[in-house]
Amino acid sequence: MENAVPHWAILKASGPPDLFGYSVYRELEGTEAEALAVMLELVDTFAEARTEAGHRRQRRQVFRLNERSYFIRVHNRVAAIEEAHFILAPLIADTSNDQLPDIAGQSV
Repeated sequence: MENAVPHWAILKASGPPDLFGYSVYRELEGTEAEALAVMLELVDTFAEARTEAGHRRQRRQVFRLNERSYFIRVHNRVAAIEEAHFILAPLIADTSNDQLPDIAGQSV
């Protein structure tokens, strides 16, 4: 029997806002608090305030959309804007895990 530890995914959307593509950035085991701590570390280090050359970026904005969702906008020195959206999502259905239902509409 599999461990009953909750399974989480950090989803990341990136690209121009009208063309955002979502992917699983990282998968985690543990409690919600542990998974959220990992995601917040990723948010804090994504496009950090300094470049690899040590130059400070012009502006880095972090928006909290809710407890599990953050949007980051980074304005670089060359007038480029980089944006990303991170979402912490719990795994609620999995056909390979006997402790989870096969479909999202089933109750656990």
